[in-house]
Amino acid sequence: MVKIAFFGDRESIKGFAAVGINICPCDDLSQAKTQFKKLCSGDYGIIYITEELAAELSQEIAEFDEKFLPAIIPLPGVKNNNGIGEDRLRASVEKAVGSDIIFNK
Repeated sequence: MVKIAFFGDRESIKGFAAVGINICPCDDLSQAKTQFKKLCSGDYGIIYITEELAAELSQEIAEFDEKFLPAIIPLPGVKNNNGIGEDRLRASVEKAVGSDIIFNK
């Protein structure tokens, strides 16, 4: 079974523990790179990450764009959302389908 983690600020991710997702709180951006690398080298198949952290770790996330696992999926958090999750989803759909099927941005 694939393990799932959610990486982000404690306030944004704490509710996901109730549905069986391993939460990995990171309230200190200076530690984010180290924690992210540990997560990616673990047994996780899916890593959700708040948009705020995804923006901070864009270069590290880019290293996994062409790899099958782990899938790194940015989601909005409680604060500092920038739309990166929607943009990555749009790019993934376009890559899979061959065109942008989401017309309204």
